[in-house]
Amino acid sequence: MQFQQLRYFVAVAESRHFTRAAEELHVAQPSLSQQIRSLERELGADLFTRARGNIALTDAGEALLPLARRILADTDTARLEVQELAQLRRGRVRLGATPSLCTGLLPDVLRTFHDAHPGIQLLVEEGGSHDLVRELARGALDLALVVLPLPTPSPALTTVELLHEDLVVVSSPSARAPRRPVRIADLRDEPMVMFRHGYDLRELTVAACRAEGFEPTFTVEGGEMDAVLGFVRAGLGVAVVPRMVAERAGTGLRVTPLARPGLRRTIALAHRSDVAPPRAARELQRVLLGVR
Repeated sequence: MQFQQLRYFVAVAESRHFTRAAEELHVAQPSLSQQIRSLERELGADLFTRARGNIALTDAGEALLPLARRILADTDTARLEVQELAQLRRGRVRLGATPSLCTGLLPDVLRTFHDAHPGIQLLVEEGGSHDLVRELARGALDLALVVLPLPTPSPALTTVELLHEDLVVVSSPSARAPRRPVRIADLRDEPMVMFRHGYDLRELTVAACRAEGFEPTFTVEGGEMDAVLGFVRAGLGVAVVPRMVAERAGTGLRVTPLARPGLRRTIALAHRSDVAPPRAARELQRVLLGVR
């Protein structure tokens, strides 16, 4: 089994088309097909069904695909690790983070890292913790900032608690001023602006409201962080957001703390347990752990 064969296999699996995969890889289509057939002979199983031009993965192909992606990702990581030995003058770090952390925590951290290592390319992917865990597991990210507890705990990941962050209520300055501090129960009759499904903050807020015996009322739902803050500024309702986000949001928002015990979330730094992060990623990890 050769890396080239696995790369060809993944390209065909993702495009479901031999000719299109060959074009993407800049190889001749007959050569690609020959390598796929050689791989199938090596494995003793067909990887694709080929019926009237319709390409689909067989059970063997479905089993191989995540493994092949991981092998190729690890190969890229090894190549980058060698390249980064020149005292961190070049390379890249693939970092995943939830949207609220991209808004609140990362700007200052990445500024510090970039000042120290300007030759390192920073690739940031926003997503919910569930999506980031999946991307880590398949080797598409080096590090990820996630919210604990993880939606699907994985023994293949190592997590280190980074910080505990308070949540606050934000509202329009023109809205009726809530009591300070406000209780979750006080939100029963408050129209709320709510994040899209899959947002960790959405699930945390809804669970807190249900624990107080009510379902929150949404005037607008489905937005990302910037959209939610914009809707709140426009007076469409209140929202529960991390304190760091509220402090960086600028003018046009009233920030109200939550009464004790309030709401807090735990932020952790995660990486794969079976593969050491590349050198540049380890350096970014050191900077992130310094915020504790």
